Formats: sequence, C-alpha cells, structure tokens
Amino acid sequence: MGRLILVLLGKQGAGKGTQATRLAQTLSIPHVSTGDILRAAIREGTPLGLEVKAVLESGALVSDDLVNRLVAERLTQPDAVRGALFDGYPRTLNQAEALEVMLGDDGVKLCVDLEVPVELVTARLSARRVCSNCGAIYRASDPEGVSGRCSTCGGPVVQRADDQPAAIAERLAAYERDTAPLLDFYRDRGLLVSVDGARAPDEVTASIAAALSTRGLARS
Repeated sequence: MGRLILVLLGKQGAGKGTQATRLAQTLSIPHVSTGDILRAAIREGTPLGLEVKAVLESGALVSDDLVNRLVAERLTQPDAVRGALFDGYPRTLNQAEALEVMLGDDGVKLCVDLEVPVELVTARLSARRVCSNCGAIYRASDPEGVSGRCSTCGGPVVQRADDQPAAIAERLAAYERDTAPLLDFYRDRGLLVSVDGARAPDEVTASIAAALSTRGLARS
C-alpha cells in the first residue's frame, strides 16, 4: 500500500479533531493539523516558524505558500514515513494541488468528508469551551465548562472568540467559499467518501473504518 495519506474534510464543528485523533492512533500515522504545525514551528523557532510569527504579529493571514512549505517540512519528519492524516489541510484548491506535487506517486489515498448540517455544527461550536492553557475541549454543560477550570491542567476554560455566533457564520461562509470546492477535486479523482458526521462519534468512526477497509487501506 505504501505511504498512507488521508485527508479529513468537514465544516468547523463536524468532529474532525475527534475522528482524526482516533484514526491516527488506529493507523499508527500522525494526526497533522495546520494549527498544530503553525504553533510547533513558532514554538521551536524554526526559520519557517519565524516567518509565520512575523506574519501573524503583523495581523496578516498565513499564505498558502507558507502553509504548503510547513506541510512539506512536516512530511519529512520520521513519524510521517508511513503516512499522515491531514485535518484542516488542504483548505483551498491551491493547497490541494500543492499537496499532489509534494506527494508525487505517493498521493492521497482517501478523502473523508464528514457531512453535518449547518444548524448542528453551529450548535456544537456555540457550546464549545476550550482550555486556554492545554487546548482541551469541553462543552458548556460539562463540569469544566461550568466551573471554568480544566480538569487536565487546571487552566482557564473559555469560549473562543471565533465560537461566537457572528464569527461562526463567517467561518462557515469561508468554508463554503474556499474548502467545499475540494469535494469535487477529490470526487473527480475517485478518492472521496462521504460519512454522516451527525451521529454518535463511535458510529462515525465505524463508518470511516469500513470505508478504509473497503479500499484495502485498513491497518492492524
């Protein structure tokens, strides 16, 4: 099968982080998210990280070119020799085309789209609370969400600014404009599988596992 490269798509709040974490563990490949790459590069002070830091401090958006270079660098790390599961990348057609060039013959093996209605992802995001220290995610109704303290590290649990109603609507509009076209991109290549992400997490995981097995991509 060679290098196993998977892409996970879905609206914000579709459950990509939960499913990516589970699948990465099962498949023994790293869960690669754009946010994690950016934070790691800045934290480690790599040349690319310094570029990212300068861009963010200026208030500008990180360009496709810079994100692509970060991803290319991430794929050279030892833990990615067997493959990688991308969450939040590619985000645009330019990034998807760049990923094809990066991978060469070792292309994307499958793209899984988590289908969740706008009303449900909006409700999920509105109820989300995050530890500002370690990044642990809770719901507003969880003990941590009520108390405002993380049970993992004791840090403050808050509602992110981009989980406010106006910001959610803006993010979902950006998804439809920039990322939804990737569905046709991967469908045209015979690589797209759509999964109902509105169900319980275990059911979603089982459906993704079945899709991988059907295509001979499951690993023990």
